[in-house]
Amino acid sequence: MAQLQRLVIAPAQISAQQIALTLPQQHYLGRVLRLRSGDRFVAMDGLGQGWLAALTPDISTAEILEPIHTQTELPVSVTLLMALPKNGMDDVVRQATELGVDRIVPILSDRTLLKPSPQKLDRWQRIAQEAAEQCERQIVPEVQSPQPWAVALQTWNAQHSTCYLCAERGARSHLLTCLEVGNRDGRVAMTIATGCEGGWTEAEIEGAIAAGYQPVSLGARILRAVTAPVVALTLIASVYEVNKI
Repeated sequence: MAQLQRLVIAPAQISAQQIALTLPQQHYLGRVLRLRSGDRFVAMDGLGQGWLAALTPDISTAEILEPIHTQTELPVSVTLLMALPKNGMDDVVRQATELGVDRIVPILSDRTLLKPSPQKLDRWQRIAQEAAEQCERQIVPEVQSPQPWAVALQTWNAQHSTCYLCAERGARSHLLTCLEVGNRDGRVAMTIATGCEGGWTEAEIEGAIAAGYQPVSLGARILRAVTAPVVALTLIASVYEVNKI
């Protein structure tokens, strides 16, 4: 199915083996991609299900032909808590989606300078959807509203997942070492947190440790705020996909 266009639809658009396409979807399929009656594409609900579909003559609907069963998701659910950088968030959302993240939570840390508007949040969610379609994922990551660090720790803590805090200073175990030899307690959820420019404050690190986070290193070099989450997610994807944890 790699040659077929993928399109995210809402579950409510499906009725009796038919997909009611929205006007933007009709424009995209008919005008942008130049698909015609009978042409096939892959419809996905962004929640794990997908179907082979074919356009009807008026291109306002599509007929579901058969379900598609593929496995492109990581065997672990990964939540990225990312302190908002000054710029470059669009690229991080796109790349994090490609690497298999399930959820992105923008964090307002003590050193965060960016205060995103609701329009920014909508843009990031659209980018996540487009990236999921492009890289043939079954799930579209959720981009949540920005949260203060202290508030986020009340939800994303060691009671619910294995938690790592990427800290650029101090003697820390490397994330790769932790993934390969430690914390294999049978949980299927992981939370990884990365800081903004300037990194986490000592108070923020202490708060994370109190919530059950393990501070880890991503190497001897200081990475940019937009590089660290990509490196961390690459390590997680590599270990969990190669070793089939």
